[in-house]
Amino acid sequence: MAKLKHLQAKFTHSMPLLRLDKVSLAFGHRALLDQVNLELRRGERICLVGRNGEGKSSLLRVIAGEVALDDGELWVRPAMQIAHLAQEVTLDSNDSVYDVVAGGLPEMGRLLTDYHHAASRLEHSQDDADIRRLAELQHELEAAGGWQLEQRVETVLSRLKLDGDADFHVLSGGWRRRVMLARALVCDPDVLLLDEPTNHLDIEAITWLEEFMADYQGALLIISHDRAFVRRLATRIIELDRGQLTSWPGNYDEYLRRKEAALAVEAEHNALFDKKLAQEEAWIRQGIKARRTRNEGRVRALQSLREQRRLRRDRVGKADLRMQDTEQSGKLVFEADDISFAWDSKPVVQHFSTTILRGDRVGIVGPNGSGKSTLIRLLLGELAPSSGRIRRGTRQQVAYFDQQRARLDPDAAVMDSVAEGSTRVTIGGRSRHVAGYLRDFLFPPERLQSPVSTLSGGERNRLLLARLFAKPANLLVLDEPTNDLDVETLELLEELLMDFDGTLLLVSHDRAFLDNVVTSTMVFEEEGRIGEYVGGYSDWLRQRRAPLARESDGSKPPAKSRVTATEKPAGKPAKLSYKDQRELDALPGKIEALEAEQAELQARSSDPAFYQQDQETISDCMGRLQAVTEELEACYLRWGELEQ
Repeated sequence: MAKLKHLQAKFTHSMPLLRLDKVSLAFGHRALLDQVNLELRRGERICLVGRNGEGKSSLLRVIAGEVALDDGELWVRPAMQIAHLAQEVTLDSNDSVYDVVAGGLPEMGRLLTDYHHAASRLEHSQDDADIRRLAELQHELEAAGGWQLEQRVETVLSRLKLDGDADFHVLSGGWRRRVMLARALVCDPDVLLLDEPTNHLDIEAITWLEEFMADYQGALLIISHDRAFVRRLATRIIELDRGQLTSWPGNYDEYLRRKEAALAVEAEHNALFDKKLAQEEAWIRQGIKARRTRNEGRVRALQSLREQRRLRRDRVGKADLRMQDTEQSGKLVFEADDISFAWDSKPVVQHFSTTILRGDRVGIVGPNGSGKSTLIRLLLGELAPSSGRIRRGTRQQVAYFDQQRARLDPDAAVMDSVAEGSTRVTIGGRSRHVAGYLRDFLFPPERLQSPVSTLSGGERNRLLLARLFAKPANLLVLDEPTNDLDVETLELLEELLMDFDGTLLLVSHDRAFLDNVVTSTMVFEEEGRIGEYVGGYSDWLRQRRAPLARESDGSKPPAKSRVTATEKPAGKPAKLSYKDQRELDALPGKIEALEAEQAELQARSSDPAFYQQDQETISDCMGRLQAVTEELEACYLRWGELEQ
């Protein structure tokens, strides 16, 4: 009997949680999903990739049961729970944030919200009826085992920095989305669908979410442009390209290598096909009597080749991102001398001094609400510091990418949003029609008259970039420009910014983007203090240990002088201690062993049969993989510290 139960449990675990069988979905004449198949199993962490507009969000909506299929079947295991974080928040509730989040718990949510409201009332009054009601609710929660769920709600609210008593309907779009993320996380579903979950999260919240997702036991399907996030979590990559789903076992970097090779093979195949088609077209035009019996087969073959070419969906070309040429600004861009600023007596910037020169690419990092946008407005002169002074350079031409996309009229046509009603723009000294310019940003002709409100998040970002780059600028101010962009466009934006010879101020929570683009980083620390560090996000992580250690001793950190991209951080003494030297000598062997173990664990988890094993085996393997990855990162950091 025990063996039978074990086999039944193993069989149940090996069953998929859901299955897509030959599913098709089209909007207009364009097929987003064309006879696709997909299975999700418990323990999988899958990242769905593809270009903006390919239908990734639509696929998640199909799985969530929110969109009717044109063809095919969606099978879901009975009694299974699916939670979906959509890209756009449609919920419009007058409830509190706590009520909305707890509402993600199908049975216990109402009981938890009643308890929360009763406890809140008792903070302001000691009414006997309220006391009795609270006692009743406590008893009901105890009987139903609800305290663990109540703790889960409180933990998620705290980690995502949400005020449970705030009114949901007054929140901004970014904060509403954060609330909906919390709602999806607390219910602990069998399948979790997350569409760009790191948007509008600061780095601290993203790091917590990574840890939370790494321990998640269900099936996870995420859409994300955050390459560091995907690298940390994904056990399999699924790509949606031209209506087809392709599964790529392994991690994100392995997917990139295999995808590049597959595209090269596809390009070679298409070139040979097109050559053969051209040859047959030339033959038919030569006036050969094709009606003769011996040529009928060749004619039919040509007709077949024509049909194959008609049905072939070529890969859309890359976006072509270019900046308008303009004159250089003065060498000095900004000089801040001991500036301070506060909102309602709350210090945002305190005694901050810096010098930004032409060509500097400065990243600005900090928790949401810490004052990053305020600092930008101070530097640009939109706000005046309460003390200190700011000197601005000459010949500045500013292009500003705003976080809230407030500068796009949702009712305006795509074409009218670029050149403010004009049909032409000047790019690189050459006049171009707006339609041709927007084609560089992957907008087909049929989309040009569509209102902005119909665009996806990624398409809106591309449109705002097109508008931004159509104007001459020598000072770029970008506030979260990577939200919703597909990875390919994001990497092209990286290349553009690295080649930009003007000055860049970049607010971002995308760690990989910061590492690849900026030359120095300003970090909002506590009580309005801003630290400056050479390099990107990873460089800041290595450099911040020393000041944190000093603070733990209760001593005040020394004032920081400006750090430029050409300066070197203060390093360790040239001569290492005997202990440190032995540690340094041992690190290469340790790293090599960890990398070998990591590769072996990744290979095991990439095997389709891996998720047919029992849950304990899967959890042990994935837990060890996470531990090895973290230990490897720590070794790399330590190696860098010892070699400085």
